[in-house]
Amino acid sequence: MSANPTGHPEQGPTAWIHAVRVINAEHFDPNTPQTSGMHRVAAVSRDTVGSKGIWAGITDVTAHAATGTHHHGEQETVIYVVSGHVRMRWGDRLEFEADAGAGNFIYVSPFVPHQEINPADKASKWVIVRNGHDPIVVNLEPIDETQQEATSLTHPGRLGRDP
Repeated sequence: MSANPTGHPEQGPTAWIHAVRVINAEHFDPNTPQTSGMHRVAAVSRDTVGSKGIWAGITDVTAHAATGTHHHGEQETVIYVVSGHVRMRWGDRLEFEADAGAGNFIYVSPFVPHQEINPADKASKWVIVRNGHDPIVVNLEPIDETQQEATSLTHPGRLGRDP
């Protein structure tokens, strides 16, 4: 049996059965590394679909939340803002800043320390895509009281899962 460029077999009655997947919200995986102030769930990962080189998920950020400073190791990250607003800060001392709203994409280079802030009165929702089958999250600072409160109110039990 030969394989096509995607690695799936080309022969047999079920050759393409797993080549395309629909992942419903009830099958999203909440067991992902977390950053204070936000809640990530995986839709596409090694665990959910057996991906070999990509991770995608949804992230909810509470109103007035500020995440801890973190980076995603060697992975590139693309954020699509579905709803709400995000203020991105990045750099060694978070000295750079840009705002994005619904319909905007954000690109984050590998190893870049960054922080997301939702300055709005309502939650923000994003689609996240990374070039790796598992998400890497490296938190660079301890969780402060404000971040802990914002995360605990919306996502009880999420703290303490940071690597």
